[in-house]
Amino acid sequence: MINCAQIQQDFQQNGFVIVPDLFNRDEAKRFKRESQSVIEAVKAETDHPDQVANHGVYIGLAARSPVFQTAVADPRILDILEVVLSPSIEFLSDKAVFKNPQVDFATPWHQDWHYWGGQHKISIWVALDSADVTSGCLKLVPGSHRTISVHDGEANDGKGFGHRLRLDAVDESKAVTAEVTVGGAVFFHDLTLHASYPNTTGAERWIWIPTYRDAQTGDLDYNWAVAAKVVRGIQ
Repeated sequence: MINCAQIQQDFQQNGFVIVPDLFNRDEAKRFKRESQSVIEAVKAETDHPDQVANHGVYIGLAARSPVFQTAVADPRILDILEVVLSPSIEFLSDKAVFKNPQVDFATPWHQDWHYWGGQHKISIWVALDSADVTSGCLKLVPGSHRTISVHDGEANDGKGFGHRLRLDAVDESKAVTAEVTVGGAVFFHDLTLHASYPNTTGAERWIWIPTYRDAQTGDLDYNWAVAAKVVRGIQ
């Protein structure tokens, strides 16, 4: 049973909430295998497989996978989103994010909103491997969801993330480190400043990130949201 009042209070105050054990270990491992299967299938279909997920990000799992089409409407996700987002919830899109010995760099500080604009959305960072400081877990700045930050950092390092803050723009002493075990999750507002540590373990660290919006609030149309659907409430 979730503590709705506490989740709502924490989310309103901080712009994120950490939910241990949102999924169990077997479910998380299944999501990891399915993510890898989707990416391998996409690579097999293209003449340029080296360009698929080459920055450690693949967008559109639910567009290809019945496993994720079902997972995005899991009641454990929706029960929390109903508290922090809206009684009417639309799934928008999802992605796999991984770090390994070839893609081990830290994610720069950024707010997701700069990548899509429009109404504000909530994403869920679901750990498919245990995520700690050594393997590349999230770090977030509490309360940063109340302000739109200027994203003018250099983005020509070949690591993706075209919208990012300058290295000196964030006071990291204010950041919260969100270490989670397999199946744990972080629900966060799209203006919450966040980044991730590098993966220094030499092992893989996979994450699944679905994103949602209020189904009854007007928003932009996104040509990349091909699997979007209302998963709770009315449209």
